[in-house]
This record gives sequence, structure tokens and C-alpha cells, in this order.
Amino acid sequence: MIELEMRMLAGNEILHAFPKGYAAQPLPCIVFYHGFTSSNLVYSYFAVALAQAGFRVVMPSAAEHGARFNGDEQQRLQHFWQILLQNFHEFPALQEALYRERLVSEGRLAVAGASMGGMTALGIMTHHPELKCVASLMGSGYFSSLSTTLFPPADAQRADLPPLLAEWDVSQQLAHVADRPLLLWHGDADDVVPPDETFRLQQALKRDQLDANLTCVWQAGVRHRITPEALSHTVDFFKRYL
Repeated sequence: MIELEMRMLAGNEILHAFPKGYAAQPLPCIVFYHGFTSSNLVYSYFAVALAQAGFRVVMPSAAEHGARFNGDEQQRLQHFWQILLQNFHEFPALQEALYRERLVSEGRLAVAGASMGGMTALGIMTHHPELKCVASLMGSGYFSSLSTTLFPPADAQRADLPPLLAEWDVSQQLAHVADRPLLLWHGDADDVVPPDETFRLQQALKRDQLDANLTCVWQAGVRHRITPEALSHTVDFFKRYL
């Protein structure tokens, strides 16, 4: 049995899932980030599956999503990279709140996400060595180059964003995503976030002999969507490493 609730944490609404009776007791904890134009409610099946496996799951709402969305879809479409950066910047306060409320057992904290959430997980991994493990589904850590083709910023922002994104980019920080267990999952027919993004990271880690902690799973013929197999691989990964 599990429980789910919507609650406030670190000043924002989160979806919170946990085994029944463990609302306030320390548990291994996973912060899971949703995709662009989606929501934590849409991705709540991850919360259900992971809570059933014994984890606490915290799903924030990204800026301009969920309760934070003002209804202007066109404006949001122009802010993909700013929203991603805001996810990075908001994580420390969320992490602090989890520890302050004693919701994490023995430092067993992980981050995961899908699509924009997968990018968020990789970016956070470069700055937070205290995380035990990370899972990125159909994401990318090569923000600087991808920002020129995926939801490219408006002309007025194109000079400002690359330096901000570079700080979180995996290209110069491979060692920081190689020193702990990392799951990469991608459908090889993804039509939104190119599967080449995951392949590039996989090959870079192999080239530098940094792939000992890497689990990379490809699913043939799958476009930009999460499959039951992706969910199963994610649960199994955290049961093994967290």
C-alpha cells in the first residue's frame, strides 16, 4: 500500500508519494522531474511504482507548469531553457527542505526525470556529488549545443543563455557524471530529443574509460514517450543502487 498527496515543500507544490504509514519517517528518496509542457500529475505513475518499491518520491512542478502555470502557452514555449536553469537553481532549497524535515534516510537521495526532467537530472548531477545515483530518461546533458536546435531561445537571449548553460553541461564534466551509478534510457526513434544525445554521452564515457557506473538502455522503435519497460528499468535501477 502507498499514499500520495500534494503538499508544499521549499515554497512550491510537490507531488509526494511514499509507502503507507511512512509520511514522516526517513526513507531513501528520489526527486523526479517531469517533462516540458507536462506535469508531475502526468508522471505520477513513476511515483506510484517507486513508492511501491519502498522509496519516497518527490515530484516538483517546474516553473510555468502545474500550479505555477499562468496559462500562456506561447510564452512558455519560448522559455524552455530558462525553465531548465530554474530547475537547477531550485534544487538546493528542495534538498535542504527534505533533510530539514528528516525525510531522507542515511543520505540516500537520488534524482531522476524524463525529457526536460532527464536533462534536469544530468545537470544537477554535475553540481551535487552527494547524490547517490541518477536516472535520465530520453534526456541530454549537452545543453549548449542542443539549445541551438531544441526550442531555441529568442534572438535577444541567444548570447546570454549559452554561458549560463555551459556551467551545467556534461561536456566538460564527464567525471562528475561517472563517479556514481547513472541510468540512461532512450528510445532509438525519439523524434523530440535526438537519441544521438544519449549515444554521445555513452560514447564519451566509454572513450575516457569512465563507464564503469553507467547503465545505458536503448529501446528499439520507440519515439519520444515512456514505455512500461522504461518504468521497469528505472525501478530496478533504484532498487539496486539506492
